[in-house]
Amino acid sequence: MSRFDQAKMLLKVKKMQKELQHEVITVEAGDGAVKVEITGDQKIKKVHIDPEYVDLDDIGQLERWVEDAVKQAIQESQRVAAEKMQPMMGMLGNLGL
Repeated sequence: MSRFDQAKMLLKVKKMQKELQHEVITVEAGDGAVKVEITGDQKIKKVHIDPEYVDLDDIGQLERWVEDAVKQAIQESQRVAAEKMQPMMGMLGNLGL
């Protein structure tokens, strides 16, 4: 692979990374009690808790919903990133990355 092809490939990868930064995935837990927004590059943008669903006598349940939503959001962002990057993986191997 020529240097030109390598540079072109790296530009495509950087473009894809930038696209992932702007991709927002929303995940819910507890039937909508907790919503987590995460970017395609795994940065948490927002955690929203609907107070109508919160039982102050069972904070443990709220904590589990938050934990479940964050875990699911990370998994979903990883899946989205893998899908977007899949076509590039073989080419990146040729670059020694």
